[in-house]
Amino acid sequence: MDRLAPEARSRLMSRVRSKDTQPEMTVRSFLHGAGLRYRLHDHSLPGKPDLVFPSRGVVVFVHGCFWHGHAGCKKAGMPKSRQEYWRSKIQANAERDDRVIRELQESGWRVLVVWQCEICPESLGRLSREIQLVPKTGRPRRRVVSGAAKAR
Repeated sequence: MDRLAPEARSRLMSRVRSKDTQPEMTVRSFLHGAGLRYRLHDHSLPGKPDLVFPSRGVVVFVHGCFWHGHAGCKKAGMPKSRQEYWRSKIQANAERDDRVIRELQESGWRVLVVWQCEICPESLGRLSREIQLVPKTGRPRRRVVSGAAKAR
């Protein structure tokens, strides 16, 4: 049983953001301070990654542990009400995440995922170094296979 009335729950859930969340803003602030420049939520890419580093061919997703089903994380606990609804929703989110990551990798992008529970100065420092180690090569191009190459 939900402790909030349906109107109050609806109002509360309407305030949950899909972008510019506190974890995302923390990651963005740290990486910007480290001198890394990025694009936000590129709609031309699958999944609209939170941060895109086109010159390095890197995308970063900042995942909330609850919404993306972080296995074994205490922040990813299941609500006590409407469990079947939440289980299927979170499972669909995780399946979509897997599909989007696979599509980006097949297109030549390096995909990094930062979990909400792992955001701390040490992990952000590792993320910054990992991005900086990727040489600037330009945006990955989708591999195009010509008709003649397919026939071989």
